[in-house]
Amino acid sequence: MSKTAETEGSLETRGIEQVPDNERTARTRELFPTWVGANISVLLLTMGASLVVAYHLNVWQALVVATAAPVVSYGLVGLIGIAGKRGGAPGMALSRAVFGQRGNLLPGALIWVARWGWETINAVTGAYAVLSILDIVFGVRANGVLDLVTLLAFVVATFAISGLGINAVRTCNTYATYLFAVFSVLVLAHLVAATDWSAVFGRSAGSPAAVIAGIGLIAAGGVSWIPSAPDFTRYLPRTASSRGIVGATVGGAGIVVLPMVLMGTVMAVSTPDLASASDPVSFLGEILPTWIAVPYLLIALIGMLLINSMSMYSAGFTAQTLGFRVPRHWAVSVNAVISLVFGGVVMLVATSFLGSFIAFLSLLAVAFSAWVGVFGSDVLRRKEYDGRAMADTTRASAYWYRGGFSPAAVAAWAGGLGAGLMFTTSDWFTGPLARNNVIGEYGLGWVATVVISGLLYTVLPKPAVAAPATPAEPAGAAGAASVEESVTAGA
Repeated sequence: MSKTAETEGSLETRGIEQVPDNERTARTRELFPTWVGANISVLLLTMGASLVVAYHLNVWQALVVATAAPVVSYGLVGLIGIAGKRGGAPGMALSRAVFGQRGNLLPGALIWVARWGWETINAVTGAYAVLSILDIVFGVRANGVLDLVTLLAFVVATFAISGLGINAVRTCNTYATYLFAVFSVLVLAHLVAATDWSAVFGRSAGSPAAVIAGIGLIAAGGVSWIPSAPDFTRYLPRTASSRGIVGATVGGAGIVVLPMVLMGTVMAVSTPDLASASDPVSFLGEILPTWIAVPYLLIALIGMLLINSMSMYSAGFTAQTLGFRVPRHWAVSVNAVISLVFGGVVMLVATSFLGSFIAFLSLLAVAFSAWVGVFGSDVLRRKEYDGRAMADTTRASAYWYRGGFSPAAVAAWAGGLGAGLMFTTSDWFTGPLARNNVIGEYGLGWVATVVISGLLYTVLPKPAVAAPATPAEPAGAAGAASVEESVTAGA
């Protein structure tokens, strides 16, 4: 990405304000390594193993799941990313135009809390990778004190990358893409030589319901990135190809998700305990030979570091939209402290790492999906965003609507969230409608949430789309625009 006044050098100073057109010099192809880096996760291996152990799929069905899941989830990420090039601002800032200045606090707060969970899981997995490397290479055994020290080191490194900003994130993701390619070749070479392929291909097929549920499981991780999509496209020019944005996003994610899930599937045939390991990182370090275990753990560590950096980068913007009036890099530090505290609890107290992760993932997907349905429906009708109105949180803002709320958006979001939870099943919560129906049986609560919230927003009466203020207008001028002008500006 070309450097601008706000990203010159190592520190990005721009926050949630709209990026001027003359600074939007990024290229669509830079999204490819961004979404590669967002998926270099050891948890994809364990989730691939669960397709065999828990869902009883064979390798061909796992191939269908591993292909379809990133297309579904990251197709949505790419589509929402189009809003970033149109509005030149982070996702949760653009969301003010949809929900209203006060209404946006409702989904924003829930998404911010959900980020805590993601960042905690990623930090714990990264710390486990460090502990496993210390054990394999130096024979240093883990203990409570060392657990916390490694967790602290991981969180500090995460904060350093995310705090520096978009240039640091993109540069690290680019190098990680090459490292992942080398790592994949090493693991594939080991699997080809060591796997009993007759056992792999001899497994009987699972049910069609299990295939659909598997797609939902793997896709749920991608859904969590949807609100962050505009954060990584806001430096693209308005003329950037929408098709290119979707293609680079799906391609970057798919090139990682497909082989990682399949590798987990193949490994699970001979080592089914992979799907239920309380510490998946050290477990994989034990079952792989040293020549592959060490580079594997290193790439796992780098992957978790980059995923957490991207998540904290976006969380900093969310914190700013919620009213934290601090520079972007200090807003990031709030989530760093939270993930450190929660991560310590998980490492020292939690007994079932993967079980807690999957339970959390299923509920998290519903929380994100309610916002996705509303915002995605709005993207189809809105072609422009008023930067001044987004920044103006007073009653003069064109995005104040009724008392600071857009009734249609808030009602659709709440309705979709409630309905989705009723169809959702997890270890932590089971909705009253989750049994004896296709949606609950197939694990499609998050899909129902997107559809219901999107349809509700489509049919409910909405405020007219405000015309963006011109540079000569004062901040509140857009709010004084006539109804006729606003309707004309709508898509």
